[in-house]
Amino acid sequence: MKAPRHAAIAASIGVAAAVGVGLAPATGRAQGRDAPPAERGRPGDGEVDARARKAIQRGLDFLARRQEPDGSYVDGIGRKVNNTYLATVGPHVGVTALAGMAFLSNGSTPGRGPYGRQVQGCVDFVKGKVNAQGFITNQDSRMYSHAFATLFLAEVYGMAPSQDVLHALRRSARLIVTSQNEQGGWRYQPGAKDSDISITVCQVQALRAANNVGVQVPRETIEAAMSYVKRSYVGQATSFQNQPGGFWYQVHENFPLRPSRTSFALTAAGVTALYGAGEYDGPEIRGGLRFLFDPKQRPRARDMDDTFDYFYGHYYAVQAFFQAGEPYWSQWFPSLRDEIVAGQKPDGRWQDLVGPNYATSMACIILQIPYRYLPIFER
Repeated sequence: MKAPRHAAIAASIGVAAAVGVGLAPATGRAQGRDAPPAERGRPGDGEVDARARKAIQRGLDFLARRQEPDGSYVDGIGRKVNNTYLATVGPHVGVTALAGMAFLSNGSTPGRGPYGRQVQGCVDFVKGKVNAQGFITNQDSRMYSHAFATLFLAEVYGMAPSQDVLHALRRSARLIVTSQNEQGGWRYQPGAKDSDISITVCQVQALRAANNVGVQVPRETIEAAMSYVKRSYVGQATSFQNQPGGFWYQVHENFPLRPSRTSFALTAAGVTALYGAGEYDGPEIRGGLRFLFDPKQRPRARDMDDTFDYFYGHYYAVQAFFQAGEPYWSQWFPSLRDEIVAGQKPDGRWQDLVGPNYATSMACIILQIPYRYLPIFER
């Protein structure tokens, strides 16, 4: 993606009806709803059983207690290095956005519902971290956090429209579009020349959410990203890794002579990105679902506390299976629900290497996907 095209694309990001841009449209059921869940029945009550509802309540109450006065959530701001997570603890843009999404997933919106005050705090913090270029960052946080923050703003705007949220959303979405590289993907910093599928999928999901609420996204941006995602698919066994159906972490110029790695989390992200772009069948989706459904690939529950990708992987996998429907969904969600509920700590939190606020937010989002409150999670 060359610089002159960036300028044209940046100018085209505006508010318009979401039409023909290569992204699956939201149904709109979640937009404009502001009554708390206690006041109405909701989809998913049969799938979210009594134990899960209690766990969600305890998790959200834990998050409510943990919010900082400025609306932020503190966790490890850092990066994965091999099997460790190097981080500096501070107010975390991405985790704050995910905590806000956990509250939104329960039906609260800014200033309304049982956690309306907490949602408003998250909104205020995230909006305050949009810099002059539209990059949402704090203490050197990177594109992962920017994508989650953009996704959160889009979901907030879809459920409770306001001009200040829209303004921040337009700027952050423009940053994603203009920082896409020649590979069609994204990396840790805006404008990086290389890509990886994990960060790319985060940006695609943020753009899908923005598009769903009327922030127009150029077709060519999504087409280039989907081309990158499909190039990452492992269509057949290789001498490096005999894991057909997975998705490579990176696709290099001399690929496949120097291949990358695959994993449950990367594959879940790849399949979710394809569904989000409006592709509901194809070899990449079918192969990816088979890969994810293989018990050997599934993250182990006993490693929940000691990894950085248990919740990240399941965050995308549960979306993939939710979109896939039957027979996948009914065979996947109940066991995952019970596994996550069993991993909750006595004080209501979940834990992993990133931190308790991140893990608890992710756990609550995953458990509440059947409620369908967030536009991004609707079929």
